[in-house]
Amino acid sequence: MLYYALVFLVIALIAGVLGFGGIAGASAGIAQILFFLFLAFLIISLIAGVIKRA
Repeated sequence: MLYYALVFLVIALIAGVLGFGGIAGASAGIAQILFFLFLAFLIISLIAGVIKRA
């Protein structure tokens, strides 16, 4: 999932440089959503690991 966030971030950067504002905005939004989703899964996994060891 982090891979997809990075892919959409690169697409957004390339589209932004080339002047495609709508595509850049959409790709940046998708990348941001996927990044925070990945971050939430990371935190949940860390908490589950701590609970499992205890």
